[in-house]
Amino acid sequence: MRKIVIVNNPKDWDFNIEDVEVVAAQAYLTDPAYTEIKNARIFNLCRSYKYQSTGYYVSLLAEARGHRAIPNVTTIQDLKSQTIVRSITNEMDDLIQKSLSDIKSRVFTLSIYFGQNVARKYEKLSKQLHDLFQAPLLRAEFVFNKEWNLHNISPIPLNEVPEHHRKYLMNFAKAYFARHRFSGAKPKAKIYDLAILTNPLESDPPSNRKAIQQFIEAAHTLGFSTELITKDDYKRLSEFDALFIRETTSVNHHTYRFARRAHADGLVVIDDPVSILRCTNKVYLAELLTKAKVPIPKTMIIHKDNRDQVVQELGLPTVLKKPDSSFSQGVVKVCDEAQLNEELDSMLTTSELIIGQEFMPTDFDWRIGVLDRQPLYACKYYMAKDHWQIYNWKGKKNNISGNAETVDIGEVPFNVMHTALKAANLIGDGLYGVDLKEINGQAYVIEVNDNPSIDYGYEDQLLKKDLYLSILKSIKRRIEIQKNIPNEQSA
Repeated sequence: MRKIVIVNNPKDWDFNIEDVEVVAAQAYLTDPAYTEIKNARIFNLCRSYKYQSTGYYVSLLAEARGHRAIPNVTTIQDLKSQTIVRSITNEMDDLIQKSLSDIKSRVFTLSIYFGQNVARKYEKLSKQLHDLFQAPLLRAEFVFNKEWNLHNISPIPLNEVPEHHRKYLMNFAKAYFARHRFSGAKPKAKIYDLAILTNPLESDPPSNRKAIQQFIEAAHTLGFSTELITKDDYKRLSEFDALFIRETTSVNHHTYRFARRAHADGLVVIDDPVSILRCTNKVYLAELLTKAKVPIPKTMIIHKDNRDQVVQELGLPTVLKKPDSSFSQGVVKVCDEAQLNEELDSMLTTSELIIGQEFMPTDFDWRIGVLDRQPLYACKYYMAKDHWQIYNWKGKKNNISGNAETVDIGEVPFNVMHTALKAANLIGDGLYGVDLKEINGQAYVIEVNDNPSIDYGYEDQLLKKDLYLSILKSIKRRIEIQKNIPNEQSA
């Protein structure tokens, strides 16, 4: 497996280590040669992992390309959340107190280079923190208040490593890269009730009130004790056996933190955090689907260096998408070069990369619901009145969305169903909604949703209560598999 160190500036890495390649981040993101590499481990030493920064996209696209990224995007997100940091490190408390017992100051900073510290007495603490948060360079900040607490853990930019630590860094790096396997600590399972995360104030949630009630009734039928929770119930997650998210998900949002915390606590989670990360970023999806040869509209990953090629590559009109757009928001159609440049100026100020796609007008989009890698339901979502999208947020109240028609799975064209399943199964085995356009017998994937709409009176038109039961049976089966309990009722 190729070992590739990614840095903002190759001058940041002046070590010559056998079998380790050093590549500039911009080259890795934009050079097609790196897309074709089939077996690589990517060590991301970019100066920042901030959301939608260069460092963030290095790890995101590495995962889309099938490369193994260290840190991966899940770790990057974990490092941002003090709540997740404290939750994950709770079991290290004895080690923390023992390791820092001789320190007299109230604040202590531990620099961790490839799992090691320059002082051998912190070797075990450094290794365990690195195993939990697999990033090459970490800075752990501890504060003493009656006892030592991990206040913060964050990446160390490579160019900020003190000069007198560079020789240690080189030796630690050589030992690190000589290893053949890199494995992190696995979160332990903890405590059999169902939590459904909702937001009573959300104007267009993924499930309306009647649908939520159907989920509760289905859960009761299967023997669940069910509770509706909100973002204020974060600390209570360990009370449940499963978390079902029925609130619109996003990475920089409490829904992701709930999913990640629940997963770390051993709960069964739909939507799981990996699916949220993969589905909510259009750049990741474009790279993943292209690599797997799943048909999508002609697509271009746009950045500041290739923005002048959009018209030549995609023509006009063309569609621009923010990486984390959803429900048609953050998606615009541009019809001329002036509008194109105006939108690019705006979008590229908030994200290093955005998506451009050829405009493919159709009367409706297919939505194939997929669960456990199998089709669950099928719908046709028609475009909003006098609009090119399903949702027209600027339209009149009665014309914001188009009509929806539920279709028997057996009536879905083969190409549509086959393409939808191929796309969803690249993400995982959770609950997904795959949106496709069908043109001249060819199906094109528009996006894969980790949090698809399940609304009473729409997606359940044909299956009725069985739709809700199917989803709850899947959750119950996952719990029983995890707990090694023979599954009878939900077989």
